Amino acid sequence: MKRDGWMVSRSAASHGAVDVFAAKGGRMLLIQVKSGRARVKKEELQELIEWAKNSNGEAEVWHFKERGRFEKRRVYATRRGAD
Repeated sequence: MKRDGWMVSRSAASHGAVDVFAAKGGRMLLIQVKSGRARVKKEELQELIEWAKNSNGEAEVWHFKERGRFEKRRVYATRRGAD
């Protein structure tokens, strides 16, 4: 992400809903990262979406699976120009 011009910060040892905060050109992206068989809990997902709504941002879950597979899932997208 950084090489694409994003400003990126991670929540070290995060146990919260947002693991990575990224911003670029007035756009905010909040990411929850999972690996292996880990799943996003319903409460985590709801909190991630609330963070996105309150920051006028977008939210994604990134899941790193076995054998190098990677899955990205958009869980909330803001409407451009919304207050």
